[in-house]
Amino acid sequence: MKRTVYVYHTNDVHSHFEYWPKISYFLCEQRQKHEKNNETMLLFDIGDFIDRFHPITEATRGKANVDLLNELHYDAVTIGNNEGITLDHEELNALYKNARFPVIVANLFKKDGTRPSWAHPYYIIPISDTFRVGVIGLTAYFAKSYELLGWKVTPPLEMLENIAAEVKKQADLVILLSHLGINEDEKIAQTIPEIDIILGGHTHHLFPEGKRINQTLLCGAGKYGKFIGVVKLEIGESDHTYKALATVVDVKSLPDLEKTKRTLSLLEQQSLATLEAEQVAELKEDLPLQWFSPSPFAELLASALKEWCKAEIGMVNAGVLLEPLYKGVVTKKDLHRICPHPINPCKVQLRGAELKEIILQANTERMKYLEFKGFGFRGKVMGQMVYDGIELETETSKDGSEHIRHIMINGKPLNPDQLYDVATIDMFAIGNFYPQIQRASKKEYYMPEFLRDVLAWKLANQK
Repeated sequence: MKRTVYVYHTNDVHSHFEYWPKISYFLCEQRQKHEKNNETMLLFDIGDFIDRFHPITEATRGKANVDLLNELHYDAVTIGNNEGITLDHEELNALYKNARFPVIVANLFKKDGTRPSWAHPYYIIPISDTFRVGVIGLTAYFAKSYELLGWKVTPPLEMLENIAAEVKKQADLVILLSHLGINEDEKIAQTIPEIDIILGGHTHHLFPEGKRINQTLLCGAGKYGKFIGVVKLEIGESDHTYKALATVVDVKSLPDLEKTKRTLSLLEQQSLATLEAEQVAELKEDLPLQWFSPSPFAELLASALKEWCKAEIGMVNAGVLLEPLYKGVVTKKDLHRICPHPINPCKVQLRGAELKEIILQANTERMKYLEFKGFGFRGKVMGQMVYDGIELETETSKDGSEHIRHIMINGKPLNPDQLYDVATIDMFAIGNFYPQIQRASKKEYYMPEFLRDVLAWKLANQK
C-alpha cells in the first residue's frame, strides 16, 4: 500500500513577518487539502525564526514567535544561533514554555552536561502502524558564545553518527533539521548514510529542486520566509521504501491570511507600547549623527564601548546607528529603532602595527560606503570609523582625497610594537572586514548585552 506524506519546512525567517500572513494562508490551505485527501502533512522550522531586530521579538523575547508557530501547528523545530545566543540564559530557558511542539537540538546542553528540559535530541513520528519517521535536530557550533551564556554546545558532526544510527533502528526514514549551513550539510550527506533527508538553514541557501549527494536529499528554502520548502514523499508501507521529490513555493504572489495580519498588527502595537514605557534617560540636548563625518552620537557609542569593556581604545563604525537621538525622554523603543542589531561588544588585543593597518583601511571610501547584510548588522552602510582614545592628523590632497599623516593613542604617538586593548563590536571579530581583528589571538566577548544595552547604560549614567 502506498501513502503520500508532504513535508513542509521554513528556515531563517528572522522575524520577517511581512511574509508570515502569506505563509499562514498557504499552510492552512494545504493542511485542509491534505486532510481531505487523507494525506499526512508534517511541518518543521529549521531555526533563526526569531530575530530581535523586530519590535515584536524584542519586546516578547521571542515568545510571540513561538505563539505564531503554535497557530500553524508545527510538528517540531530546531534552534538557530538567533534563538541560542541572542537571548540570555533564562530567556532561552523560558522561550518554549508554551510551545505545542517538540524542540529538537541534539548538541545543546547545560553546563553540567545534562540536556535542558525543553530540548530533545530526536523525535519519532509514526506515520502509520508500519512506517515511522525519525527527526534529529542540530544547531550551529558557536561554542564560546554559548559558554558565555551558561550553555554548552558540542561539535555537531562528532555526535551525529551515533545518534543517526540509534534513530535508524527506530525509524524507516531519518530527517535532519540542520541549522549548520550548506558546507556541513554536504559533509553529512557524504559521510553519514543513515540520514535520508536534510532540511537545511543558517547559510540561507535555496534549493528549488533539492540537491542529491549519494542517497541523501538536501533541501533549503532561502531566507526571510520568501519561500516554503516542500518534500513530497511516496511511501511504500509494506516494503518500507520511499521516493522523495523536493520543491519550493515562492510566497510573494500568495494572498494574506487576514486573521494573521490582524494578529501581527496588534502584537506590534502592544510591543512598541511596551518598549516605549521603558524610559532610559532624558537628554538635555540633541545627539546628532553623521555616517561619513564625525558626530556626537557615534562618538558617544565609541566612548561607551571603551568604558564598558575597560579598554584603552573604543572603535565602532557610525553606520550601526541608524538615526540621531533628540532632546527629551529616551526610551527602549527609541534605542531599538536606532540600534536594532543583535551585535555584542568585544575587546581585542592588537599590536600597534595591526591597529594602524585597520585605521588606514577604515578610512578608505570603499569601507565607509560598504553596503552589506549579515554578522548581526541590520543597517544600510558601514559608515566612518569613530574612535575614543585615537586622534588622527589628516591632510587633503589636490584631488580631494584625505590621507592620515599621524596617529596618536591617548596623547602619545602610536607604537607599532605595543599591545593595545581595543573595544569594538563582535561582527569585526567574526567577519572578515578587518583580518587583523578576525585572526587576533586574544578576544573577549561581552554577552548577553547588545550595543543598545551599552548605549542605554551610558545614557543613564552620563554626568
